Amino acid sequence: MELALKKLFYVMPFLFGIGFIAPLIAQTMAYWDIAAPLGMSRIAFGLMIGAPWGLYAMLRGRWI
Repeated sequence: MELALKKLFYVMPFLFGIGFIAPLIAQTMAYWDIAAPLGMSRIAFGLMIGAPWGLYAMLRGRWI
């Protein structure tokens, strides 16, 4: 159980990036009526930002 929790907490920044930051970006764009670039959906654009940011935070150990 301890090992499973350690692995879960290790990937939490990535999960936060795709599970919170990406939808937040998409909802903010929808609220301000901003279209996503290149004809993609807003959530796809949010995932393009949230996933790498979460991966960066997971690998570096910090968000900035």
